Amino acid sequence: MNNLPKKFPEYSIMYKTISNQIFLLEKRAKDAKEQELREINTKIEKYQLELNKIKNMFPDKFFE
Repeated sequence: MNNLPKKFPEYSIMYKTISNQIFLLEKRAKDAKEQELREINTKIEKYQLELNKIKNMFPDKFFE
């Protein structure tokens, strides 16, 4: 466990929060119209980038 980032608890909470937000946006995207769907997909992409940054700070398969 030496490979954990210094702000381990905060990043762990952020990961869970962002994952939940992506899940909610994906759920909302199912019923969205074209314009709203583009906005939702853009948000999902941004959140996914942040999620990947956090995931890369931790050891492999930490969040799985």
